[in-house]
Amino acid sequence: MDPLTAALKIAGSGLGAQSERLRIVSENLANAQSTGNTPGAEPYRRKTISFAAELDRATGGATVEVAAIGQDQSPFRLEFEPGNEAADANGYVKMPNVNVLIEMADMTEANRSYDANLQVIKQARDLISMTIDLMRSQS
Repeated sequence: MDPLTAALKIAGSGLGAQSERLRIVSENLANAQSTGNTPGAEPYRRKTISFAAELDRATGGATVEVAAIGQDQSPFRLEFEPGNEAADANGYVKMPNVNVLIEMADMTEANRSYDANLQVIKQARDLISMTIDLMRSQS
């Protein structure tokens, strides 16, 4: 397979993986304050994503794939909110184990990775166009 086409395929897999990562981060941020509906009920549990390298037989290169979407098993934090419907007998509410600062950092990193893969695709596309133009001018 042509190296430029292989670069497009590899960068495309990176775009897909980072897009999924951004979706997970967005879901975590959207649910950062989602508590249970009843006293002692579990709140939203932070989702995690992991990737794996896959050998693409057509290109001979390694592409990235989502290996798993899991749940962060770290403990929930407790906040004293006696008026909340999810508060236990002592007035404490289990809050999601989502740290907004970590999610924002993860979002920034995923966004930069997405942009880098997008630039690779743009460059490969431009090189393919230039190659076609050169071939046309030679004939």
